[in-house]
Amino acid sequence: MIIESVFLAIFVCSFGGVLLILIRKMPVLAELPKNGSTGLKKHRVISDAESKIKGFVVFFEKQILLHRLLSWVRCLVIKIEVQIDHLLHRIRKKAQQVDKDTKK
Repeated sequence: MIIESVFLAIFVCSFGGVLLILIRKMPVLAELPKNGSTGLKKHRVISDAESKIKGFVVFFEKQILLHRLLSWVRCLVIKIEVQIDHLLHRIRKKAQQVDKDTKK
């Protein structure tokens, strides 16, 4: 019961502090532009940085890295399968040769 009261008091004080900060910053927030632009987007450096960041985000959203990794693994598995196929072919050929030699 005491712990719940302490938690409730901390919550009420924190919520009151947030409200106090919002009330004090309300005039500053009202003066901000309504369309969201601050004038910094007009600079070329910032727009280039934003486009690069968006490129990285798209890179991870589309899982391009995972796609490339899985494609590489698939190619590696196919190469290994081809080598195994060649080895099996040689072994079968040798086994047939041994069978022919033993029959003669």
